[in-house]
Amino acid sequence: MIYQKILRKEVTHLNSCIDVSFKNAVKFLKKNDNYIILTHASPDGDTLGSGYALYYGLKQLGKQVEVICPDVIPQEYSYFLCDTDHISRDGATLIAVDIADKRLLGALEEDFGDVIDLNIDHHISNTRYAKSLYLDADASATCEIIYEILSALKVKINDTIAKAIYTGISTDTGCFKYSCVTARTHKIAAALYSYNIEADVINKVMFDTKSKALLSLERMVLDTAEYHFDDKCMIVTVTAEMLKATGCKGTQLEGITNISRSVDGVLAGVTIKQTGDDTYKVSVRTYEPLNASQICVSLGGGGHKNAAAVILRGSLNEVKEKILNAIKRQMEETNAWTSAAR
Repeated sequence: MIYQKILRKEVTHLNSCIDVSFKNAVKFLKKNDNYIILTHASPDGDTLGSGYALYYGLKQLGKQVEVICPDVIPQEYSYFLCDTDHISRDGATLIAVDIADKRLLGALEEDFGDVIDLNIDHHISNTRYAKSLYLDADASATCEIIYEILSALKVKINDTIAKAIYTGISTDTGCFKYSCVTARTHKIAAALYSYNIEADVINKVMFDTKSKALLSLERMVLDTAEYHFDDKCMIVTVTAEMLKATGCKGTQLEGITNISRSVDGVLAGVTIKQTGDDTYKVSVRTYEPLNASQICVSLGGGGHKNAAAVILRGSLNEVKEKILNAIKRQMEETNAWTSAAR
């Protein structure tokens, strides 16, 4: 295969995943064809923005490209979506964007989880499941990486590509509020403003608009609030019953994870969302000295320093016990008990 010729000098780790340089990732995308770009389940702005921006860029280069998402894509992203090509699975070149773990492929994991040719990601906790990996953990969002890749490929950025990339960066940085934001982030965002991205409209939809259903859900969630470890940890829960009662789903739930992180004095905000009879997605948001990625990695998950997640199984009480024990261990290791309130 072509990628073996391009990447043969790169470093191979025990699981045969090869770390590729930015230059060789660009060469790989330029030389191959018949791409299937995979986004993760419960899609957010970064995985979708990365997938579709890369799609438009590769199409400019004359490539055949398909974007596949394992879940229904929320309507609010329709301003940069389109119908993509249909690529035969035989001989396709598989690209995963913003997917740190093959389990995040959801319904696509069985078919594609072990045959990804190139993974483009910014999560330090990446599990190295692909044949090759371009990882830039300093990027605030995978869309930052995609912007630089498209620039290196000499793709002409247009309004639609710019909107997709801006959406990914804005949503993954909390509208440029999180600690992952760097000068590089702002430079790329500034460049995107030279296009008709309608940033005010995007940010209103993504951050400032709530349905009545979501308001009802937030009220229910606040009623579940628990405080632990001298009020330095806050847990809120979203049950299947709550979701059924309110009708909330998909990206409507993203803002729920910010409830616990906004409480004064809380160093670890935890949101537990029921996804099955005995399955829960646990989202962790932390402030110094705690590290959300390390907490979640210890339980089989991963993410970023201040924002990470893990899938846990068991009863709700068992899930709470697991995450609380992991947080307690890190609080003891970092002496977080004495940390001043934010």
